[in-house]
Formats: sequence, C-alpha cells, structure tokens
Amino acid sequence: MTGIAQSRDITLRYFAWVREKVGHSEERVSIPADIATVADLVAWLQARGDGYAHAFAKPSAIRAAIDQKHVQSSALIHGAREIGFFPPVTGG
Repeated sequence: MTGIAQSRDITLRYFAWVREKVGHSEERVSIPADIATVADLVAWLQARGDGYAHAFAKPSAIRAAIDQKHVQSSALIHGAREIGFFPPVTGG
C-alpha cells in the first residue's frame, strides 16, 4: 500500500509591499502535499483571500527564496523550512 500524501508545515515570510498587501510579515502554514513548486505555492496563496490575491496578482513581479537562497518559480519546495517572498530589488 502506498502512503497517503499529507500536508506539510512551512514558514512563509513576506517582505516590503508583499508584506503590506498580505497584512503580516510571517506565518506558519500547512500546505497541501500536491504543492510542488514555488509557482504552485503562489497559486495556492492567491486563493487564500483578498490580501493574498492582491499581493500575488502578478506572480512575475514576485521573487522567492527557499531557506534564504534565491530561486526561480519552478524551484521544488520539498524539504523547505522557510520560503520568503519579496519584490524585485533595484540598485542605484
């Protein structure tokens, strides 16, 4: 018999205007087992309410880091302890 996929707990951190739109800087969530990539997680977050939908309305404008390492939206999140979301950073 194969194991039943279960949800897993992860810490999400939000920075700059992402934090402002979501309404908090950090949370511990239980994500469904079928969420495999950062892009999957963003889609799931968009459905969590108006603040999330607004913050993640343009996924290409959001950057992500898994365990403090910058990653692409296609990055696998299996085993991640923390995922951070933030807007692009510009220098000057």
